[in-house]
Amino acid sequence: MGGSNIQGACFRFDLSEASGALGDLGTLLPLMLGTIALVGLAPMPVVLGFAVSYIATAFWYRLPIPVQPMKAVAAVLLTAEMSPESLAASGVIIGAILLVLGGTGLIDKIGRLVPQSVLAGLQLGLGVTLSLVAFDLLTTAPVLGLALTAMIAILLRTSLPAAVIALVAALLAGWTFDLEPLPLTHATWAMPTLVGLPSWEELEQGFAVFVLPQLALTLTNAVILTALVAGDYFDEAARHVTPRRLSISSGLGNLLLAPFGALPMCHGAGGVAAHHRFGARSGGAPLILGVALLAVTLMPGGIGLSLLAGIPAAGLGALLLVASFELALSKRLFNCRPSCYPVIAATAGVTIIFDPFWALVAGTVAESGRMIAVRALRRLFQR
Repeated sequence: MGGSNIQGACFRFDLSEASGALGDLGTLLPLMLGTIALVGLAPMPVVLGFAVSYIATAFWYRLPIPVQPMKAVAAVLLTAEMSPESLAASGVIIGAILLVLGGTGLIDKIGRLVPQSVLAGLQLGLGVTLSLVAFDLLTTAPVLGLALTAMIAILLRTSLPAAVIALVAALLAGWTFDLEPLPLTHATWAMPTLVGLPSWEELEQGFAVFVLPQLALTLTNAVILTALVAGDYFDEAARHVTPRRLSISSGLGNLLLAPFGALPMCHGAGGVAAHHRFGARSGGAPLILGVALLAVTLMPGGIGLSLLAGIPAAGLGALLLVASFELALSKRLFNCRPSCYPVIAATAGVTIIFDPFWALVAGTVAESGRMIAVRALRRLFQR
């Protein structure tokens, strides 16, 4: 195993790292392939965007920091009609905002203001939310999903690469039982080009429909919580994984790639948990995944894309379910004071029912109430 320092761990390339590289596919592939198959986004710039971002992230952090589709943006894309120009403009706007927050250091100040009890609640709520998505994926082939989940649970107790074995088993099961892949046959495999300039109406639509809903999720999950979870897993080796740096790297990625048709992307606390749970310990994992995605773009005629689409949704759900539990059951959840439980529950509940922004508001109010109650009880018992 490679050594560690304050700028990340030495690169490792082994089966454990390869398994960890695949650990977050349960989040990445459904949203990435869904926007290509169901929305009609050009596949080459979308896949290439993630490939370039994962490779850059590997060298920037030298730790298994994930690159994920912006979930609120992807959700809107899958439920409403949006033009490529509006999508590209949204990515650029979000990128610019993140770059300003990171460049000025304002995001670090915001992160320090969020109480630990609220962060624990956000982490629990996001973990539960991911588990609900995982169950939806598992129901597409319940028997296969349960079998793969059990297989992963057993493999994680061994030194074998659980994610690699599970995904190979899922692919073989998909071919054997002729499980229907995502309909990607219509996708045109062409090199990325600059997206046209958006109209004023498309700019307004992108800001209202994409940017505003996404920012709260990005600032909490993709920036503040990602730095926190990375610190939990990698201690001193993750000292440089700060909200400021995460904000800058997300901002730069979107500013540079969104104009070419890439899907807006960010980091994510769940991805850190997923990569780590399946064996990733260095920048080798994101580099392996980035190079693999790059290879997919280089295969002629979209063969690589079809191969990815052949992984049954239930297999991805099994990976995501394990990762969601890893995220939800954090050490700060078990180490907190009993008086923090109501705050954590309120924050988690609002995260699941609404979104992280309102959970942040509700959690902060609940934490303020908790502190007032604790002070009142102390004064009462001191009399």
